[in-house]
Amino acid sequence: MNPFSVYRQFLEETALLESQFDIIEEMVETIAEKNGVDSDVIWEDFESVDDYELLEAAIDAKGHKSSTGGLTQKGRDHYNRKTGGNLKAPVTTAPSKLKKGSKAANRRKSFCARMSGVKGPMKKPNGKPSRKALALRKWNC
Repeated sequence: MNPFSVYRQFLEETALLESQFDIIEEMVETIAEKNGVDSDVIWEDFESVDDYELLEAAIDAKGHKSSTGGLTQKGRDHYNRKTGGNLKAPVTTAPSKLKKGSKAANRRKSFCARMSGVKGPMKKPNGKPSRKALALRKWNC
């Protein structure tokens, strides 16, 4: 990789981070306005939140994550554009209604086998299901 392309990639990643921070900043301003507090108070509370949770909130604000698990169509389109991938919608048909050995049945079976082996909790500390649990439920695993 030549130095110019590395620098261009760095600039693209920096622009992405800045846009994500702008989304978070807008969220903070909205929350402060709704609750009648100064936004600095909310920023102080954010210090207790790790960067991963903030990033998830920024991604979710763009409408890429489904509340029932997985990605929305908008999220899949964004991923496919960005990576050249070919993400498809989940197989949500009940296993009993899928024809045995069909493409959809095999895809569902493969996803369930892979995702069930992923380490991590099925519930968040607050008792709500984790993203892993939501995805497994959506695919009828």
